[in-house]
Amino acid sequence: MGALVNGFPPGDPAVIPTIEQLLRRYAEALTPWAEATAARMLSDVERRDAQAWMAQAQEMSRSIQMELRTAPTGETMRALMAEQVGLIKSIPIEAAERVHRLTIEGLEDGSRAREISKAIQESGDVAKSRADLIARTEVTRTATALTQARAEHIGSSGYIWRTSGDGDVRESHRKMNGQFVAWHKPPELDGMTGHAGQFPNCRCYPEPVIPED
Repeated sequence: MGALVNGFPPGDPAVIPTIEQLLRRYAEALTPWAEATAARMLSDVERRDAQAWMAQAQEMSRSIQMELRTAPTGETMRALMAEQVGLIKSIPIEAAERVHRLTIEGLEDGSRAREISKAIQESGDVAKSRADLIARTEVTRTATALTQARAEHIGSSGYIWRTSGDGDVRESHRKMNGQFVAWHKPPELDGMTGHAGQFPNCRCYPEPVIPED
């Protein structure tokens, strides 16, 4: 994306339509790659989640072990797949919108033109930061979604919120550590709603509360 943007003179409004068109076409061209990449990530997280459940299931009843093996995770996987492909394809579209916005700002405020031109040329770095955030967040969000699907299937009503326990845990998440959270009622933290592991850059995880029978 940086190569596409930097191939044109920064700050020239005449090239905005061309840049936007190229980036939007690039977003569509990404579809097969995005689907393959998301599928590999989902498969890996699903495998690790299933292994963790089966290890824990050794101490559970035989009926619960059978329930875990037949948990309906397919619908969850399909929904996650669609969301993640959309997120990947949104990166070049957001880059196009950013170039457009910055160029218009440069026209409106000539004193900032050089600064804005530099910001436009950094579009590739901005896109990479966005991609890194998506990658980090989606792995933990996928793990939480699969855990929830399996837990609810065997009758779990909620989980204990656990943090990574280090100094990087944000204050709002530290306060959640050890608290019971109902699956049907995700908490609102810092203006966002979600379960453990579903917030941007969140490394927390849910510890399901399993019914004893």
